[in-house]
Amino acid sequence: MINIYKSLAILITGVTLATGCKKYDGSMNVDPNRPTKASGTQLIANSEMFLPDISSSPFGVHYPQYLSNTSFPDNSRYTTVNFNFYGLYTGPLMNLETVLTSTLDANEGPVVNQVAVAKILKAFFYWHMTDRWGDIPYSEALKGKNNFTPKYDKQQDIYNSLFTLLDEANAAIVTGNIKNDIIYNGDMTRWKKLANTIHLLMALRLSKVDPVKGAAEFNKSVTNGVMTANTDNFAYPHLADPANENYWYNSFTRLGRNWFAVSKPIVDYMRPLDDPRLPVFANKNTAGNYVGLDYGLPGSTTVVINNFSLLGSGLRMQNSPVYLVTYAQSLFARAEAAKLGWIAGGDAVAKTNYDLAIEQSVRQWNNNDISGLPLFRAKPEVQYDPANAIKQIANQRWVHLFLNGYEAWAEWRRTGYPELVAAPGANGNKIPRREGYPVQERANNTANYNAAVAAFPYGGTDDLNARVWWDK
Repeated sequence: MINIYKSLAILITGVTLATGCKKYDGSMNVDPNRPTKASGTQLIANSEMFLPDISSSPFGVHYPQYLSNTSFPDNSRYTTVNFNFYGLYTGPLMNLETVLTSTLDANEGPVVNQVAVAKILKAFFYWHMTDRWGDIPYSEALKGKNNFTPKYDKQQDIYNSLFTLLDEANAAIVTGNIKNDIIYNGDMTRWKKLANTIHLLMALRLSKVDPVKGAAEFNKSVTNGVMTANTDNFAYPHLADPANENYWYNSFTRLGRNWFAVSKPIVDYMRPLDDPRLPVFANKNTAGNYVGLDYGLPGSTTVVINNFSLLGSGLRMQNSPVYLVTYAQSLFARAEAAKLGWIAGGDAVAKTNYDLAIEQSVRQWNNNDISGLPLFRAKPEVQYDPANAIKQIANQRWVHLFLNGYEAWAEWRRTGYPELVAAPGANGNKIPRREGYPVQERANNTANYNAAVAAFPYGGTDDLNARVWWDK
């Protein structure tokens, strides 16, 4: 009997809805949490929050030997072989793909500018990824349920596509800022300079594998307009807030882990030159000296922390910024390009850019204080020498890129400078040349994973020693 009453109630309710609600307009079926127009700038901001992870990495800082472990030295001894790239696809890249494939809200700034910024960030993330892993999913990636097993694109093809993506962004930018941008506060002039500076740095990666194309892309980026001041630097601005604090603050201060000393290779290089950046990079030990810790010591070694220089306190404050692409980087690139003959001017132009790069690096790291610059520049090892210019430029670039480990590692692989020695007994006494693919790919994307590994030019093994396309 109860079921009969329930059925009658449902029937009556249905009739009432069909006959009595004459003003029903379908709004009840609209989900207020899924707007018909995507907030492109909020998706961009969310993607930007992944940026510090590119630099603040307990792995990346070890490949170019910026830091040495006082405890738990596995990272500096290359124990981890396979690294997971899934978070970059499902996080920032998926956000950016949504921007590029959705109807955007013009109230958040010119739509073409929102799209341009999404393309610049997409290029930056993919550049970082392909330089770490080599061939990776690209053209078939980010398709969601339409393709769970994307093919791996050749790194050369990815580079060519990213050059085009940056060209499109550069050409599309119009007057008018965008909202919610936590890097440049929506300033499209600086986004345009960033796009072309990324393009310039990518072009230089081709110096050995394809110098003709590299020179052409390099000159294109210079013509389109690269960074012109430290105020153009692409840096992530951490906050004095637990939800958005610097990685090294969390490690040293919040967790109390004094696990990272500045490495002996970089301290021993900087200290004899009276490099004014050293007091920023490193704290003095308890004896009042700058002493670097030997790199990649075996785990059985006992380290007396007070004897060595820990990472500089100013770089591990809660709101310390993270530098990703900088004006000084572009100047070092132009110095090398002049020396290579890619741009006009030869050694004269190379020297001008090299000297200015050092000055701007010191200004960046020392809060515009250049009082120590004259003494540093007076050192014969620092003064531009045409016979050793490439080595000098590379060594000073290495110092400048401090803590931006993955980028410095890429430049070391490309140039061979500085002349580093692998952690003793680790990875066959070899510094890694790439990172291995996620172990999950062997099961999740087996055919494409196997094809990518088989195509490696040096042995067909998914390890740390296969070389990426431009690493000759």
